[in-house]
Amino acid sequence: MKKFFNGLMRVLGRYKYLIVVIVGVLWVSLLDENSWRRRVQLQGEIDALTEEYQEYARQNAADSVLLDNLKRNPKAYERVARERYFMKADDEDVFVLSDDE
Repeated sequence: MKKFFNGLMRVLGRYKYLIVVIVGVLWVSLLDENSWRRRVQLQGEIDALTEEYQEYARQNAADSVLLDNLKRNPKAYERVARERYFMKADDEDVFVLSDDE
């Protein structure tokens, strides 16, 4: 047992810096709060949120154009009411076609 311990201490003494570097790299890359794994996870969340932000920006741009059109053209109210809310005049019938099965 003493021979094993002396051999182990000799190896640890000779490679102490290498062992510290390896343990440090493993700690930072796998176990730390700011680890590489956590960084990849957070980058995935950032990408998803960026896509969601871009979708909302496109929707906002389209709604802004529609709002400007509604402010300038009074006939646009009627068109939006008919297209989106299925409103109709008294003498009209509305048929809603759907491709749901």
